[in-house]
Amino acid sequence: MPLHPQAKAFLDGIAALNPPDISEAGAFVARSNSHGEPDISGPIDPTVRIDNRFFTSSTADTYIKVYTPAGSGPFSALVYFHGGGWVVNYVAKYDAQCAALATMTNSVVISINYQKAPEHKFPIPFNDCYEGLQWVVANTKELNIKPDKIGVGGDSAGGNLASAVALAARDRGIKLAYQLLIYPCNGPEYVDSSDVPNAETFGLTQRGMKWLWEQYLNGPVDRTNPYAVPHSAKSYEGLAPAVIFTAEYDVLRQDGIDYAAKLKAAGVPTAYIDCPGMIHGFFNYGKYIDEGIKIRTWIAAEINKVLGK
Repeated sequence: MPLHPQAKAFLDGIAALNPPDISEAGAFVARSNSHGEPDISGPIDPTVRIDNRFFTSSTADTYIKVYTPAGSGPFSALVYFHGGGWVVNYVAKYDAQCAALATMTNSVVISINYQKAPEHKFPIPFNDCYEGLQWVVANTKELNIKPDKIGVGGDSAGGNLASAVALAARDRGIKLAYQLLIYPCNGPEYVDSSDVPNAETFGLTQRGMKWLWEQYLNGPVDRTNPYAVPHSAKSYEGLAPAVIFTAEYDVLRQDGIDYAAKLKAAGVPTAYIDCPGMIHGFFNYGKYIDEGIKIRTWIAAEINKVLGK
């Protein structure tokens, strides 16, 4: 379908400011810009309790936010990794999304503020996220969550991290309930060619995504590590059920389509939903794009289905 009118208006508003592409702006400017409108995702559910916590990872004391829905529990849980190309964004920018998913899925949502590239390249962000999952598993009683109802999820680079953590969980003996992947970036090869669809004009650009991969990976050797590049995994058998969303006007769309196909071919229960007329990042733009709010209902419906609710 055509680009959604609200998505077009959002992109036109950004274009009027004439900002540099992230590949030209660099990490410092991009991070400064990401703090410019903290309420861009819309209002926060006031019934959800939000706690600020830390856990000690192998390289840092890592900040997390814990979103607990109303009720007595015990709850299911979602360990969430935010997007931002491994370089930008922060957990507070996801307050509205995480609080909404907490209520809609009756889950405690634990959002991990992993360390960022290029200062902290792979495997540090991945390790922070996996160790965040380990911390949740070790603290199910305190968090009032069911040990057998823990999922992982993320959007964009967070979708990459969630995919990688799901692979590592399978390999290392942690049984997950599901993996939620919102327009994930799971292979740099999807922005390598000269004929990538949606390469320009729709927010995230091909050159921007290539630059972000360069910030995260240490070099060609990381392209064969499935915890950095999930598309390089030798097997997807035995992975947790997946819920995968893509956006029609997104440079990462084919990446998500193909990852869903690989999981399905390996026998992994996979729900795949393409969001017509949408752009990369719309999950974050609920203040301007109605589908940024509506997708929370779609996500919750799929998670609840997997959890048998």
